Amino acid sequence: MEFIKHQLTGLGLNGLTNLYLANILMVLFIALLCIAANFITKKIVLRTIIHIVNNNRYTWDNIIVEKRVFHNLSHLVPAIIIYFSAPIFPLYQVLIEKAAMTYMIIIMITVVNALLNAFETIYRTFEISKIRPIKGYIQVVKIVMFIIGGIVVISNLIGQNPLIILSGLGALSAVLMLIFKDSILGLVAGIQLSSNDMVRVGDWIEMPKYDADGDVIDITLNTVKVMNFDKTITMIPSYALISDSFKNWRGMQVSGGRRIKRSVHIDTSSIRFCSDEMIAEFRKIHYLADYITIRLEEINTYNAEHQINRDSNVNGRQLTNIGVFREYIHQYLRNHPQIHKDMTLIVRQLAPGDNGLPLEIYAFSNDTTWSIYEKLQADIFDHIFAVAPTFGLRPFQNPTGHDIVQLKENKLLS
Repeated sequence: MEFIKHQLTGLGLNGLTNLYLANILMVLFIALLCIAANFITKKIVLRTIIHIVNNNRYTWDNIIVEKRVFHNLSHLVPAIIIYFSAPIFPLYQVLIEKAAMTYMIIIMITVVNALLNAFETIYRTFEISKIRPIKGYIQVVKIVMFIIGGIVVISNLIGQNPLIILSGLGALSAVLMLIFKDSILGLVAGIQLSSNDMVRVGDWIEMPKYDADGDVIDITLNTVKVMNFDKTITMIPSYALISDSFKNWRGMQVSGGRRIKRSVHIDTSSIRFCSDEMIAEFRKIHYLADYITIRLEEINTYNAEHQINRDSNVNGRQLTNIGVFREYIHQYLRNHPQIHKDMTLIVRQLAPGDNGLPLEIYAFSNDTTWSIYEKLQADIFDHIFAVAPTFGLRPFQNPTGHDIVQLKENKLLS
């Protein structure tokens, strides 16, 4: 500054004109110096760093570049120049230093924020991130960082110790608890969800209270984001997963089998003993040939040993069409390529009721994909309904309008 003043004095400028012009020239010089430093930092240093990052074998440093950590850090250079240039202007030194320091604090907050974002993105590249998500914890760190950063900025502007401001916040603790109630509940819930492995990103969960039925796509401090199967998004409070009940289908997905549990109702009036003609037809069915032979040998041996009078079908043991049909379904499922062979497979009768005799299929598909599972289930019951008449059985169905019309026509014909 004195050099500039001396040069201006040599040009014949004195007094206030010399002072103002010297200050203007010094400001312009500092501005040009900041522009030059910023240009060198961004065009040379930053490009060199990016080139090194893009040409090494690591991937995590690429994420740091993508999150603009180095770009934000480069903004510190002009601020440092301005801060150390403040003594040149004694009247405005304190103001310039405070402004430059505030700017540097804000820049450092953005740098740390970008670093946290980069750390989260890097963590998500590992498989453990689906089991132990840390986004909620990152958000807590950000909240603490922004609060501390705000306190430091305010203390710098007013020239007070940050501890004095922090002590004053004690009186506002009740207000802060109210403001950050959801965040505090979400933090506690996030710790419980993570430690107990209750839900992960990618899990299929079902929570009727919130109309949620789909895949978890994000877990944050306050909410769990679920993409439903109709592509709508449901936001569930994190603490709701602790306080309320929900169903997680992960066990099914991990097991590799999805349960089929559905019944076909048989009209009880169509159930009867098998005649010789029916047995002869059943022997032609591939899945029943061995079963019919073995069962007939057992029945004939039992009846002979106990000297059963075969003149009446009531006496002794005999095959029934419903029993043979149940065995056929069991063998059909055992030989089905899409039924899981290592999981439970049962074909059972339930208690008969107004809708006939329920014959329940309890099995597991070997593919948990929803579309394939539904197609398999439909194919199985298509086949069951189609083959039931072969066994002399009628699936139960309440009378329809067509049945009533047919009944009236038969009465008129008779």
